Amino acid sequence: MPTQLSPEVLALIAERFRVLAEPARLRILNVLLEGERTVSDLVEETGLNQANVSKHLSLLRSSSFVDRRKEGLYAFYRIADPSVGVLCEIMCGRLEKQAFEQSAMLATGT
Repeated sequence: MPTQLSPEVLALIAERFRVLAEPARLRILNVLLEGERTVSDLVEETGLNQANVSKHLSLLRSSSFVDRRKEGLYAFYRIADPSVGVLCEIMCGRLEKQAFEQSAMLATGT
């Protein structure tokens, strides 16, 4: 039987999902799942402007989804919370299954 979560814990969980509910942040996380990047790399790979990338990285960092290390003049960002990849795999798998089911329904006309 699942453990009953307190309203405070549920609020914390909801806040973490709110952070992930922004497509631009998901784009950034998707790139970072491939490995460490600088802000310039993220700007180039996501198509977002530097101000947006920096703003989103700040929120992702304060929420402990990403971490940063400084090397000279550069800051390198990486995934700090491995559950990000797990969540993405779960959601992508669910979307893939849903698309397959919808395609099968269209093919059979039901």
